Amino acid sequence: MRASRLLSVLLLLQNRGRMTADELAEELEVSVRTVYRDIEALSAAGVPVYADRGRTGGYQLVDGYRTRLTGLTEQEAQSLPLAGLPGAAAELGLGTVLAAAQLKLYAALPAELRSRAGKVAERFYLDVPGWHRGIESLPWLSVIADSVWQSRRLRVRYRRWGNREVDRVLDPLGLILKAGNWYLAARCDGSDRTYRVSRILELTELGETFERPPEFDLAEYWREWSEGFEQRMYPRVAVVRMSPRARALVPFYLGAVGARAVREAEAAAEPDSGGWLSVELPVEPGEPALGELLRFGPHLQVLEPADLREQVAEAIRKMGAHYG
Repeated sequence: MRASRLLSVLLLLQNRGRMTADELAEELEVSVRTVYRDIEALSAAGVPVYADRGRTGGYQLVDGYRTRLTGLTEQEAQSLPLAGLPGAAAELGLGTVLAAAQLKLYAALPAELRSRAGKVAERFYLDVPGWHRGIESLPWLSVIADSVWQSRRLRVRYRRWGNREVDRVLDPLGLILKAGNWYLAARCDGSDRTYRVSRILELTELGETFERPPEFDLAEYWREWSEGFEQRMYPRVAVVRMSPRARALVPFYLGAVGARAVREAEAAAEPDSGGWLSVELPVEPGEPALGELLRFGPHLQVLEPADLREQVAEAIRKMGAHYG
């Protein structure tokens, strides 16, 4: 543990130049006293590190000194695909591992490339979750992630839609982070299924390993599952007339599915003289569809199907009665 931290101190000084003891302590999540001891240990080992005193002082390496001790450990190499998602890496228990891997990669770059890479980090930041929601913090996530790595079988108690609880034995194949929510792709009873991690109520490691199916492709599985989920989620199509204002609101109210429907309608036909356009809009079944369409107020008119048009009209009549 200390050897790894000493290497981190060395690489930080190599990558960033002069750093104070407070800055090093914050970066490494240790005390300032520990930093002092680490600097003394590096000096005793022959590393040319020295201190400048004063307000602008700090520790730095002698100009021109570079270490080549930058080899990645197995865990660090495995964490690299999460380089743009530090929050997700932390949830999976790989936060410090990812930080160490990035530090070593920076140290291995020539000075000019290292400077350019630093500029990218200063100018671009990836924030995955949507507004008003963060990435789910889940008690089982690190255990599930470890089981995915090690191909270890799990028994879970799971709450399905409708609050029905079921017991399942799963071969965990992969984790997916979608809009701040974690999903587990797993094989159960010979078929591949998707489970939302937040609905796992209990989890037991069975102490058994399984053979990961060589043909399984997580990205392809998720693409196909997402398409099927979208079709199940929006089994009906409503033909509606939309004003320019309604079409502008679609991405906020109906997301990517609605936005795609509007783009297709705009590519196929021109709006009328008032700017209204007919759109074939995928909608959810039952009450959710009614609520989604009413959000648009007077900027949307339902044309078909007849039963949905009547439901919207009846809801509007009742709302009007409330206001006399």
